[in-house]
Amino acid sequence: MGSFSIWHWLIVLLVVLLVFGTKKLRNIGQDLGGAVKGFKESMKEEQGKTTTTTTTELPREDTAQGTTIEGEVKDKQHS
Repeated sequence: MGSFSIWHWLIVLLVVLLVFGTKKLRNIGQDLGGAVKGFKESMKEEQGKTTTTTTTELPREDTAQGTTIEGEVKDKQHS
């Protein structure tokens, strides 16, 4: 794509405008923008659900006690 000059891109843009028209391109842009906005909102909602379920799944008595499990590492494995 780097081999095309600015004039090539301007000609392509002109052809696209002539074929589709500005009204149709504006509608496509609005639809695409709405889809991206909806996607971002759903990602934020999903992250909120994940954070909420993670904190509610932890038992309160384990986090309040601060229990420590003692153990010994016998073999060290890299995965």
